[in-house]
Amino acid sequence: MGMAFVSRLRRPLGLLLLPAMLAACSGGLTPPDDIDGADVGAIRPSRPVAMEIGDTGGDLPDYSSESMQAMPAATQKKRLPMIDSDEAMGMAEPVQASAGALSVPEGGVSMDDGLGVGRVEGLAEAQANEIAEGNATQVVVDGIGTDDPRAVNQSEALPMSEAGMELGGESEGYLRVPDKAARRREAAEGEQVAFLPRLSNPMQMPETMGGMPASEKACRQRLQRLGVTFRDVPRVSRGRSCGIDWPIELSGLSGGIQIKPAAQVNCQISEAFARWVKNELVPSTRMRYLSGVSAIHQMSSYSCRTMNSQKGAAMSEHAKGNAIDVGKIVLKNGKAISIEKKGFFAFREKGLLKAVRGDSCKYFSTVLGPGSDRFHKDHFHFDLRARKSGYRHCSL
Repeated sequence: MGMAFVSRLRRPLGLLLLPAMLAACSGGLTPPDDIDGADVGAIRPSRPVAMEIGDTGGDLPDYSSESMQAMPAATQKKRLPMIDSDEAMGMAEPVQASAGALSVPEGGVSMDDGLGVGRVEGLAEAQANEIAEGNATQVVVDGIGTDDPRAVNQSEALPMSEAGMELGGESEGYLRVPDKAARRREAAEGEQVAFLPRLSNPMQMPETMGGMPASEKACRQRLQRLGVTFRDVPRVSRGRSCGIDWPIELSGLSGGIQIKPAAQVNCQISEAFARWVKNELVPSTRMRYLSGVSAIHQMSSYSCRTMNSQKGAAMSEHAKGNAIDVGKIVLKNGKAISIEKKGFFAFREKGLLKAVRGDSCKYFSTVLGPGSDRFHKDHFHFDLRARKSGYRHCSL
């Protein structure tokens, strides 16, 4: 019975002694103190570990700045450097940017300048500059998206050549802009195209369809009987002050007399001028020089300007094509007579110019020439200005 009790007691004693033996053996498994270096315990980290905020209790070691300063130098040298720091990159000292080497200018770095390549202006920039300077070839439109879109900076008169013509013709340097009456006439013509054939000759077109008035047709018939060389040219219009409704280009008179250059005038001044040359000028030259007239050099016909081109003056008859200036008369014998003040012994020339001035006043309402004023010292001016009193101004 005693042996049975001992065998029963052995099993619980073995269970109690086994943990005690394991605890005794674990003491030899502790690593030595110098495994991480001098004075560093095996259970302590080699560098400070940041403690969580509020975790101040327990038996954790103190890693404050005072305690770290108190640590041996060997322990401090073992701390790892910060990532991307100069120390981690192997640089003893940080690199300082030298003046100009790594500095960036305010306007940025131009790679073209560094490579020696000139600046290239882009298409969008070029078009923007043209529009800003007013040199754009395309029409600039304002009010897009509204009920009133309109072109910006579009003038009514477009400059052409010196004797520019409307619709491919000539008119004192400006392209005609039709007025309201012309637009209505053109619209009426367009409405009739579908019913009646369009007539290119204005003398054949009925006046109700925008054709030439009866008075203009009659004037042209008289020019033909006088032997005048002319042709109809497109209407000239430049506002209310300048223009000729039914202009002609006068290039010659009866007897083969040439007008140089061809004059752009109305039919009425052309008829008066042709009658004066045929009835007065040619007989005067034949009487004094035994020669007819070969050519007449005109200095001005249609011109949109004021009287004597003076600022603030009334509009000249030239602005209506109702005047013509003569600067020189060339005879068939080759003699050229300039319209200017003659010397004492130039009897025939002085007599001819005096006859011109006196005879022409029967055909024109205004005659000016050398001696009239400083503006007409080198030419004769003839016009058909209508005055209410019927007064004719002939400076003799």
